[in-house]
Amino acid sequence: MIIEKLTVGRLEANCYILGCSNSKKAVVIDPGGNAELISQTVKSLGLDVQYIINTHGHMDHASANGEVKEALGGEIAIHRLDAPLLEASAHRFSLYASKEEKVVPPDLLLEDGDDLEFGDCRINILHTPGHTPGGICLSIDDVLFSGDTLFSGSVGRSDFPGGSHDDLIEGIKEKILTLPDNTRVLPGHGPETSIKTEKQSNPFLV
Repeated sequence: MIIEKLTVGRLEANCYILGCSNSKKAVVIDPGGNAELISQTVKSLGLDVQYIINTHGHMDHASANGEVKEALGGEIAIHRLDAPLLEASAHRFSLYASKEEKVVPPDLLLEDGDDLEFGDCRINILHTPGHTPGGICLSIDDVLFSGDTLFSGSVGRSDFPGGSHDDLIEGIKEKILTLPDNTRVLPGHGPETSIKTEKQSNPFLV
């Protein structure tokens, strides 16, 4: 499996390019800016994008959806509850960034437990609300893409509209910390961590 991390956008979100080593089919996770860099990286790896997945609807994770889709193809996928957030977030983001973001509607609405296949690889969708109503994490083999749900030594903010700290912590404890200790956690911002590390030292969870 191919995993390439790019730091994109003014808020320095982590965008991940995930590819099947055999088929070269791929997904782009959270294209929050720098569409040209994302597209160039995908092409340099020789990958064929099947899905563009947003872990949630905030524009620092989704603002390059349209440009990446136009350049690389693939279906835009987001949890059903966060689809309306894309448009609302684009308006708020444009006020902050002095730039109007074009909202591209999703092609695929996700639910908890869904699987997305690309080549020989399969991503399992874990609905983990709290940062947003439709926040998700993506589990594949021994890797978890945690979006803005879980960070190294921290958890996502829950003070945005639709957020809930109780829901956030419940989802982390019931759906994330139950994964094997050696699971790599690749968050939406900041450095990589592991399930074992967060169980032992995350002050919000111990």
